[in-house]
Amino acid sequence: MKRNWGLYLLLLPAVVLTLLFAYKPMYGILIAFKDYSPALGIADSPWAGFKYFEKFFNSYQFSNTIKNTLIISLYSLVTFPIPVMLALMVNQMRPNRFRRFFQTVSYMPHFISTVVMVGLMMILLSPSTGLVGNLYSLFGKEAPDLMGSAGLFSSVYVWSDVWQHVGWDSIIFIAALSAVDPSLYEAATVDGASRWHKIRYIDIPMLMPTAVTLLILRVGGLLGVGFEKVYLMQNDLNSTSSEILSTYVYKIGLLSSQYSFSSAINLFNTVINFILLIIVNQISKKMSENSLW
Repeated sequence: MKRNWGLYLLLLPAVVLTLLFAYKPMYGILIAFKDYSPALGIADSPWAGFKYFEKFFNSYQFSNTIKNTLIISLYSLVTFPIPVMLALMVNQMRPNRFRRFFQTVSYMPHFISTVVMVGLMMILLSPSTGLVGNLYSLFGKEAPDLMGSAGLFSSVYVWSDVWQHVGWDSIIFIAALSAVDPSLYEAATVDGASRWHKIRYIDIPMLMPTAVTLLILRVGGLLGVGFEKVYLMQNDLNSTSSEILSTYVYKIGLLSSQYSFSSAINLFNTVINFILLIIVNQISKKMSENSLW
């Protein structure tokens, strides 16, 4: 540490920010076990034990929010290979203008804000004035209300998310492929390997450690579906399939001011995610020798 004090000094701001914004707020976990009152504060509020956890487990929203969250999360996991396939496809392109243009176009949607993205979806998917509505009217048919359909909510959410982030998510895989030794491709060419054989026996094995690590992290946040987009897409027609843990916590905690109840729900969500992360990491460690620790 004495020899590399400069590097540790550079690391210091990140450590301070992590302590202030990630570890210090963990003191607020106590709210989940107390009858919290803002007037009394966390320390002076009376203890409630597991009262609010039991309240959530016995509530009518428990099974619904867990089911909706799992459906959207598992559906999102199914699309995990798409950035890998895009990276493999880009890697096969020759480094020319078309490749740069293709990469730029695929990255651009990532920089659209969530609010603008949902606004675009409402315009394009409108059954009366949107692109979908106009296409159906060409054939004399009535367009479905995709944004108001409870059964299609998860599909609209996941595939719009894929379109927006697939290019950005593929960057790390493209970077991993760029580190592959070119002599491997040359040796494969000499041995008569086709392009498919190079992808199968060189590219995919080289991507596996990166892919497994990212998959573990995705599973670790299985119940942590993003709040903003789901909340913006919610309406009275799709509420039965769009009410997830994060939106329920927001409504209970900030809109209804039930701070202890919302903290208990959120803590339950975090604990489940942490347990899943450990389990998946151990399974990956035994099966592929790739793990986070």
